[in-house]
Amino acid sequence: MKTIDRKGFLKTLGLAGVTAVAAPLLMHCSSDDDPVTSSESSSGSSSTGCSVTNSETEGPFPTKTPSSLVQSNIISDRTGVPFTMTLTIQNVNASCANLQGAIVDIWHCDKDGNYSEYGGTGMQPTNYTAVHFLRGRQTTNANGQVSFTSIFPGWYNGRATHIHVHVYNASGQSLLVTQIAFPEGSDSAVVLVGASSGYKGMSGYTYNANDNVFSDGTSNEMSTITGSVSAGYALTHTIKVSA
Repeated sequence: MKTIDRKGFLKTLGLAGVTAVAAPLLMHCSSDDDPVTSSESSSGSSSTGCSVTNSETEGPFPTKTPSSLVQSNIISDRTGVPFTMTLTIQNVNASCANLQGAIVDIWHCDKDGNYSEYGGTGMQPTNYTAVHFLRGRQTTNANGQVSFTSIFPGWYNGRATHIHVHVYNASGQSLLVTQIAFPEGSDSAVVLVGASSGYKGMSGYTYNANDNVFSDGTSNEMSTITGSVSAGYALTHTIKVSA
């Protein structure tokens, strides 16, 4: 099965279907090296207006027991370009006021494109079933924000660089499963990190416009990224939910 077909298939499954087929997929990473500030992409910039952020597939590698991973530093033993994330959750039912007390789970691949908690199969040969790197849970503060310390993610066949997010209300009811897109372009963090030590560059990279998750547009899933390879990068992003 071609990778592009697999991703399209996964997107149509929904949460229940993804859980049923979740098994590691072949992953690889990317990015380059030099100082840069990236806040826009050919696919769009940060969301505008007060509407719910696009919903996306949770799979194929959702966190198995997210309540056991309440942590803001999610690096574990992974190496890569330093990376921080600050996410703001807003409630569209309250004129997009910042939402305090929301539970936010995130997860992403390492610089080699591998996910923890999965592996040992054709979809992801490296077996990481016994470890939990690059996964975490935090609860939003009075400003509706959560922060995480990580490494800049890589990429894998058929997908652009991305981060998975699952948002719940304070009682644990699911509000939104979405993904965060990264700006692209010659001076973008994705390209510059890809050329840095340990990352694999852009050969074979799937851009947002051709990604089966993001190809329908990233206007409300696009992050803002600032920083440099030497100093590290910081991502900021606003996610809007119906709470």
